Amino acid sequence: MLFYPQEKIGLFIDGANLYAAARALGFDIDYKRLLELFGAKGRLIRAFYYTALIDDQEYSPIRPLVDWLDYNGYTMVTKPTKEYTDAAGRRKIKGNMDIELAIDVMEMAQHLDHIVLFSGDGDFRRLVEAVQRKGVRVTVVSTIRSSPPMVADELRRQADNFVELQELSQSIMRVHHHREEAAARHTPQAYQEA
Repeated sequence: MLFYPQEKIGLFIDGANLYAAARALGFDIDYKRLLELFGAKGRLIRAFYYTALIDDQEYSPIRPLVDWLDYNGYTMVTKPTKEYTDAAGRRKIKGNMDIELAIDVMEMAQHLDHIVLFSGDGDFRRLVEAVQRKGVRVTVVSTIRSSPPMVADELRRQADNFVELQELSQSIMRVHHHREEAAARHTPQAYQEA
């Protein structure tokens, strides 16, 4: 990854897209480690995370993540999903955050030197081109190693840099500790030995 220490960096994370890419590669993201990794690359000004939330559910599986991110250095951008019925009569849920992400990138571009876009969505090609004309460098983080690839070719070509998500996996992967190891650390002997 090509970053300069004096650069002002902004992270823009398309939550659903990044989640799908990481899942396709077989790992979960540790968002604290991700923030630390890019914070060490330059001056991290802001990290935005975009996701749609299902409003009518009592419990949303994404709610704990959204709350954790909100308290731990991320700027959360959420909106309720929309429910509709398709032509075949099937209930569908839609929660696209592209417009919110694009507006924030355009508004923040004047304050940043380098934008890191965590998405492979080809719809962002024109957005990348627009901020590049403002003198901002753009790195796209996604994957071509999934089947099918999660990044659109036109987005990869437009970006100044493309970072393969799998190559970041060791730096940003959530490490799952086995319960036995955790239990062993909390036995009375472990406290006596410490």
